[in-house]
Amino acid sequence: MATPLSDPSLSPLQTIAVVGLGTMGTGIAEVLARAGREVVGIDISEAQAARAVATLETATARAVERGRLTEQERADVLARVHVSTDLRAAADAGLVIEVAPESYEIKHQIFRELDQIVRPETILATGTNALSVTRLAADSARPERVLGLHFFNPAPAMKLVEVVSSVLTAPAAVTAVTNLALDLGKEPVAVGDRPGFVADGLLFGYLNQAAAMYEAKYASREDIDAAMRLGCGLPMGPLALLDLIGVDTARTVLEAMYAESHDRLHAPAPILKQLSEAGLTGRKSGRGFYTYDAPGSVTVVRDALTPSESAAQVQGREVRSVGVAGSGTMASGIAEVFAKAGYEVVLAARSEEKAQTAKARIGKSLSRSVDKGRMTAEAAAQTLDRITAAGSYEAFADVDLAVEAVAEDLEIKQQLFQALDKVCKPGAVLATTTSSLPVVACARATSRPQDVIGMHFFNPAPAMKLVEVVRTVLTAEDVHATVREVCGRIKKHAVDCGDRAGFIVNALLFPYLNNAIKMVQEHYASLDDIDAAMKLGGGYPMGPFELLDVVGLDVSLAIEKVLHREFRDPGLAPAPLLEHLVAAGCLGRKTGRGFREYARR
Repeated sequence: MATPLSDPSLSPLQTIAVVGLGTMGTGIAEVLARAGREVVGIDISEAQAARAVATLETATARAVERGRLTEQERADVLARVHVSTDLRAAADAGLVIEVAPESYEIKHQIFRELDQIVRPETILATGTNALSVTRLAADSARPERVLGLHFFNPAPAMKLVEVVSSVLTAPAAVTAVTNLALDLGKEPVAVGDRPGFVADGLLFGYLNQAAAMYEAKYASREDIDAAMRLGCGLPMGPLALLDLIGVDTARTVLEAMYAESHDRLHAPAPILKQLSEAGLTGRKSGRGFYTYDAPGSVTVVRDALTPSESAAQVQGREVRSVGVAGSGTMASGIAEVFAKAGYEVVLAARSEEKAQTAKARIGKSLSRSVDKGRMTAEAAAQTLDRITAAGSYEAFADVDLAVEAVAEDLEIKQQLFQALDKVCKPGAVLATTTSSLPVVACARATSRPQDVIGMHFFNPAPAMKLVEVVRTVLTAEDVHATVREVCGRIKKHAVDCGDRAGFIVNALLFPYLNNAIKMVQEHYASLDDIDAAMKLGGGYPMGPFELLDVVGLDVSLAIEKVLHREFRDPGLAPAPLLEHLVAAGCLGRKTGRGFREYARR
């Protein structure tokens, strides 16, 4: 029996037209052709159409070199792609994917023309990530056949495809493109129609805040990018990613998001407008937040903003011995890091027993390193010998650097700094590992605020390369120089930032996590779809809800409250769902239940 043309969900969508052969359109055409589909590539520019063919030839030749295609398979793929500058070439397509510039005027024109060209059962998909699919559908003669099909760049490599329904979309059309995405080896996520959808809806708010942080001269572009790569395991820093996406594109997406949400976090940072209007749109123009050796190049070159390697450095203080205050995981991890680097370490806690327990934890960690071949048994023994456990902070009398890693409670930290002020020798550097509290409040608890600085390590300290070095308005230059030198000796990457809530990483990370919670709270998308979208579409090592459950919902809520209190931005107010879960004692993995449930150990 013949397949009824009225039900596109039963059609294999064998012939597919791609309108717009820029980077994304060409990538989608390659994915379709390699999956055995007949592809009609259409672009108004003959030169762009020719470039698309050349790009496909190069990409498939590279695939042959890497053993991913045979020469015959490559020939078959290329034979399945036909390019044209005439939209009428889409007449026989079962699906048309529009990937034109982000403009309602351009997209409306394409859809109106397609209405006159394609068959009644043909599905029209827009590749937009910023414009309203509903608005585009409403202007079409076949609104029930219009939906969003949002691939991620580069399309051949990225697994995520967001399938976007409007209130007008027929379920059969959604089923058809979802099945197509699965046939292409992609992971489709079903989402509703709102600017940015899931992945970009979370990603662009974070990118916007990073741009604003840079614009405020809070931290350098290099430090912001390094902080997010090393502190969160992201493949790229936010400013480098903005350059890759296109500063102008990011601005367009954010404008659309702000028009719907009226959330100040989505209002494009002024620097995005300044760079866009100056033509400094990122890699494609050769200059954006960074400067590249040519338009379209990935190679960053030095410019006037690149930190000078030859600048005169302030002489730091000599550090031979280090005191670490605390007995928890962070304290023992930091003590291990210093001892591995050759420092004599005093690990002090409120009791001898707690200090010995923390040292024993380090011993187990070192044993694991020996078992994994990362260090010899002799080196592990020598490292452990450098650590002296003490039940009193009096043992810090001769240390050159004292690092506190006690509970994230300002009153407790201030009391500890008062004690350190009394026992530590003059000239000793006093550091706090706080992740969200004001460093200056710890400094003011001493008679030597110029000697106090923040050294925010990340957990687990032996594995994580990042240290945020936090100067207050009172910190002496040589204290800052000392800590930077020490970070180099312990093989950590130091980034400089000022003393404000969240520093770099948490100030960018936790609003993103909070926005993910709001998406679930508003029933826009599921936990699983959001986690999948951010891992597959954003390159995140963990989805936001996986990460929240690992960090602890109580810890996350405390940081959100600190950020909201400091910046007074309504968009930073903790999501009510987070507050409810914490009130219910659902704190994540540590309690067996957070956003998800976990088997009790």
